[in-house]
Amino acid sequence: MKRVFIIMMAAVFATLSCNTQKKEPANPFFAEWKTPFGVPPFEEISTEHYMPAIDSGITLARAQVAEITGNADAPTFANTVAKLDRVDELLSRVAYVFYSQTSANTNETMEQLQMEIAPKMSAFSDELLLNTDLFARIKSVWENKDSEQLSDEELFMLENLYKSFVRNGALLVGEDQETLKRINQELSVLTVKFSQNVLAETNKFRLVIDNEADLKGLPGSVVATAAEMAADEGMEGKWLFTTQKPSMIPFLQYAENRDLRKKLYDGYLNRGNNGDEYDNNRILADIVRLRAERAKLLGYNTHADIVLETRMAKRTGNVLNLLNDLLDRALVVAKRERDEMQQIIEAEGGNFRLEPHDWWYYAEKLRKSKYDLDENELRPYFTLDNVRDGAFAVANRLYGITFTPIDKIPLPHPDAQAFEVKEADGSHVGVLYMDFYPRESKRQGAWCGTYRDHQVTDGREITPVVTIVGNFTPPAGDKPALLSMDDVLTLFHEFGHGLQALFSENTYSSTTVAWDIVELPSQIMEHWATQPEVLAMYAKHYETGEVIPPELIEKIRNSSYFNAGFDNVEVMAASLLDMAYYSLEAPAEVDPQQFEDEIMKKIGMIPEIEPRYRSTYFLHIIDGYDAGYYVYTWAAVLDHDAFEAFRENGIFDQATAASFRKNVLEKMGIMEAEQMYLDFRGREPEKEPLLRNRGLN
Repeated sequence: MKRVFIIMMAAVFATLSCNTQKKEPANPFFAEWKTPFGVPPFEEISTEHYMPAIDSGITLARAQVAEITGNADAPTFANTVAKLDRVDELLSRVAYVFYSQTSANTNETMEQLQMEIAPKMSAFSDELLLNTDLFARIKSVWENKDSEQLSDEELFMLENLYKSFVRNGALLVGEDQETLKRINQELSVLTVKFSQNVLAETNKFRLVIDNEADLKGLPGSVVATAAEMAADEGMEGKWLFTTQKPSMIPFLQYAENRDLRKKLYDGYLNRGNNGDEYDNNRILADIVRLRAERAKLLGYNTHADIVLETRMAKRTGNVLNLLNDLLDRALVVAKRERDEMQQIIEAEGGNFRLEPHDWWYYAEKLRKSKYDLDENELRPYFTLDNVRDGAFAVANRLYGITFTPIDKIPLPHPDAQAFEVKEADGSHVGVLYMDFYPRESKRQGAWCGTYRDHQVTDGREITPVVTIVGNFTPPAGDKPALLSMDDVLTLFHEFGHGLQALFSENTYSSTTVAWDIVELPSQIMEHWATQPEVLAMYAKHYETGEVIPPELIEKIRNSSYFNAGFDNVEVMAASLLDMAYYSLEAPAEVDPQQFEDEIMKKIGMIPEIEPRYRSTYFLHIIDGYDAGYYVYTWAAVLDHDAFEAFRENGIFDQATAASFRKNVLEKMGIMEAEQMYLDFRGREPEKEPLLRNRGLN
C-alpha cells in the first residue's frame, strides 16, 4: 500500500498525504497553510518543528485507529478501509516535507533527526500492520466484498490492503511478531545510515588541480565551472572536481591526464568502501541479512519473492530471463566497442590495456571518429532553461497543459523554480517545483517526488504539488547552464514522472503501484527529446539563438547506437547484482566486495566496465528499488513498445496521447499494471522495438 504505510516507503517520495490540525500556532504543521495553492510554507518550517509534529501525528493516528477497531458496527469499506486511508494525514503532511528536505536540502541536524525519526516511524508502521483487531476488520471487509457495491478502484485498493497486511506479518503471532518488529527497527536505522554515508563520501572527495597543464583537453566551459567551484571553496586560482556526475563525467571524457582520470573515477567507485566511519560494507551486509531473515519469517524463500509478488514480473526467473538475455546481447556489442577503443590506444602509441577509467575518454574519441560528433558541439544548444521549456512544449502539444511561472510562492530551496500547471481550459492541475543544481546538502542523481498527492477528500479534489530534483551543471561566469545529451534525457525522464504525478486521478490516498511500470511514464518521455521536430523546438544556441542545424540532428540520429554495449552492460550488471543480493535465502551472510566480484565473474562481466552502481553506494537497492533495479529494463520494453504507437499515428497524435493519459498516467496505482497497458496498447508489449532501438537485435 502507498499511503497508510508511509514508513515503509519514506525514501520513495510519492507516498504521502495532507491534513490540518491546530495545536501550537508556532508550529506550521499544526495550522492551515495559507500559501498559494496550499504549498508548504518552507521558510516558516524549522528542524525543531518536525519531531513534535511527528509525535502528534502518531498520537492522532493511533486514536483514529482505536476508533475504527472500537466500532461496534459490522466492518464495511466505508467505516474501516476508507477511514483507515485518512488516519495518518497529519503524519503524512510532515513526512512529505521532511523526507523531501532530507534528500534535497539536508544538514547535520536533519541527518541526526532522521536517525531518530526512522525507528519511531518503523515502530508505528508495525503497530498498524500487526494490529490484530484492525486486520480482523479488514479481513472481514475483504471476505464480504461482494455484499457491497464497490468501484473498481475500491476493490483494487481493498485487495492490496488485505494482501499488504498479510505480507507484512499480520498472520504472525507471539514471538514472531516481536522478531519482525526488531528486524524492521534495525532496517529503519541501517538504511538511513547507508544513505547518509553515501552523501558524506560524495561530499568528502575532492580532486583539486593547481597545475593548469593538468587541465589539457578539457573544454573551456568545464574549466570555468571547476574554477568557480574552487573559488567558492576558498581556493582561488585552482580547479575543483568532484564525484558529482556533472563534474566527473566531462573530466573523464576529455582530460588527457590518465592518472588524474583514474584518481577521480576511483574516488567515485570507492564511496562507502574506504574502511572509515562512512564505510557501508558491514551496513549492506546487515541489510541483506535482515531482509532475508524477514522473508523467511514471513513465509517466503527470499526478499525478492516478497517484492515481486505485486510486480508485473511476478517471479525471479522472469526477471533473470530478461536481464540475462539483454546482457548476452549487450556484451557482444560492448566487446566490439572495447576492441575499437583499444585500436585507438595502440594507434596513438599507448602501451596499456583499456581500463574502466579510460572508457569515457576513448569512447568520446570513437564517437568523433565514427560519427564526427563531439559532445561539446551539442552543449551550446542545450541551455537548461530551453530544455525545460522544450519538455513543457512537448506536454502542451500532447495534452494541452500549460506551465506558468509563479513568482510569489514559498520555495523548498532558493535554487528552486515554481510553475502552475493548467489544463487547456485554464483549470488548475497542480504545482510543479524544479530544483536543478548540485550542492552538498543534496543527494546524488535526479528524482521526482511530491509534497502532496492527488486525492478526493469529502468530495473536494486535492491537487498535487510535485517536485523534480536534479544535479545538472550550474551556470559558470557569463555562460548559462549547458547540458549534455545525457542530462537532456534525464530532465525529460524526470519530467515524465512529474506528468504522471500531476495527472493522477486516484480518489483515495492509498495506492499500489507495480514498480515494473512506474518507469514507463518517465522513459517514454525520453523518446521525444531527440525527435528532430522536438529538437527544433528547444535546441537553440545560447549565444546566437540559432536552431540546432539539420546536420547535427542527423549526427545525433546516426550515433543513436553509440556506446549501446556499455550503457546496457553496466545497467544489466547492476540489476543482476541487486537480484543476487536479494535472492539469497536466510541465513544470508555476505562480504559485499567478495560477493560483488563473484557475481561479476558469474555473469561474464568484462573488466573494462564496472556495474553502473557498485555495492557500497547502490542507493536504489537500499531505499525503494531493492530487488527492483531491474524495473528500468522491464519498463524499457514497455516504453519502446508504447512509443511505437505514437510513431504509427504521429508523435503528437491527440488520440494516442489522450489514451496514454487516460489508461496509464491517470490510472497508476489504482489498477493492475497489465490491464493498464492492455487498455492503452490493445495487446501485450513486444520486446522487438527495444532490441531494435538499442541496436541489440
